[in-house]
Amino acid sequence: MSGSTPDSSTGSGTGPGRAAAGGPSASRSPAAGAAPAMNDARPAARDRSARSRWTWLRRLWGLSTGRFGIIVVIVVVLTAIVSLLWTPFDPARVDIAHRWALPSWPHLLGTDGSGRDILSLVMAGSRTTVIVAVGAGIVATVIGIALAALGALTARWVRESVAVFVDILIAFPVLIIAMMISAVWGGSLWVVIWSVGIGFGVNIARVTRPELRRVLRSEFVLAGRASGLTPTQNLVRHLLPNVAPVFIVQLSWAMAVAVLAEAGLSYLGFGAPVTQPSWGLLLAQLQQYITVYPLSVVPPGVAITVTVLGLNLLGDALREATDPTLSHGRDPLHPPRGSIRHVPEVVS
Repeated sequence: MSGSTPDSSTGSGTGPGRAAAGGPSASRSPAAGAAPAMNDARPAARDRSARSRWTWLRRLWGLSTGRFGIIVVIVVVLTAIVSLLWTPFDPARVDIAHRWALPSWPHLLGTDGSGRDILSLVMAGSRTTVIVAVGAGIVATVIGIALAALGALTARWVRESVAVFVDILIAFPVLIIAMMISAVWGGSLWVVIWSVGIGFGVNIARVTRPELRRVLRSEFVLAGRASGLTPTQNLVRHLLPNVAPVFIVQLSWAMAVAVLAEAGLSYLGFGAPVTQPSWGLLLAQLQQYITVYPLSVVPPGVAITVTVLGLNLLGDALREATDPTLSHGRDPLHPPRGSIRHVPEVVS
């Protein structure tokens, strides 16, 4: 009896003690496991947010016009890069013995009146096209964002003055602006870049300004302003990301106009100098003999047409891929909506 009492007391003492110790720990274990679960949910939420941000790119590739535009842009850019390192022949090499050669080996696209290889000239001319398109896009971006910001974020008299100034500049076609600039500074690629950049920068400002005004009244912009963000910080963090789809579409069309304007101005003698390969300049030189050698004008003409068409179709596809009201349920990632009312998506 005396030996059993400690055992029973020990057993009865340790048993409830363990149960009491185990009870709170068991009740705390779910809470301790909830914190890692919440931490694991945050990367998953970020992954879903990142995937949603790139949904428009998948939708763009799902459109036939988008695929065509992307492929054209990639081919032109790769051709320009390759032409810096290699061309079948020197574009400036004159070979009178092989002048006006028909498409055959080794001149796959034939030669011109001086014996220059047309394929090499077209490849070298793609560099001029890329330079003009990118340069005009940069100028149009700077001018468009500056005018749109002045027309949306400043005092009323400044906004109205900018709107009147934009309406005046829109009345002048891009080619007329280029000819006016070239009459003062002479014909060059910089004339094409600045004329197209100014002309389409004004168009970008006119389209982007109402979007900025609409986003400016959003609650998240007001919250950012209340938290102490400056107008410039608010513009960069909230306003520009939400008008980016409209801006990108206009920019793609600006680059298409830049390619066409460069070809047209070079054809008229206001664009690239004679020493620089250009599709428009090559077309102007070959069209004089179109009745005798009609195949010679096909390569530069097709290059200009396909590039401009690809950029224009890319702009249309970008507009359809970034605007939820234009999907009409054709994208499986975005089923048809019950209303066609435009609901802007907030970019975090």
